Amino acid sequence: MAENSSCCTPEGSCNTGGGTAVQVGTVTATYKVTGMTCGHCEGAVSSEIGEIAGVSSVQAVAATGLVTVTSQAPLDEAAVRAAVDEAGYELAGRA
Repeated sequence: MAENSSCCTPEGSCNTGGGTAVQVGTVTATYKVTGMTCGHCEGAVSSEIGEIAGVSSVQAVAATGLVTVTSQAPLDEAAVRAAVDEAGYELAGRA
């Protein structure tokens, strides 16, 4: 008998049976950031937000000003605001 017969790993991924792992227990939030105009801006915002504990991915789009963040748990908006401020931009709030 297998010691661990669960399809889920300790990291929170589940095997869907097709050989691919799906992340479970994640939260996705979209924020509006003002002042981003180019790829460098996107990188700066993504880098700073990516440093917040629990963040697994960040996608910033300068053309829309939207930043989509995936994390293990809901983020404190003050922490997101501080990260965006550190990057040199302004968090307008949730989109």
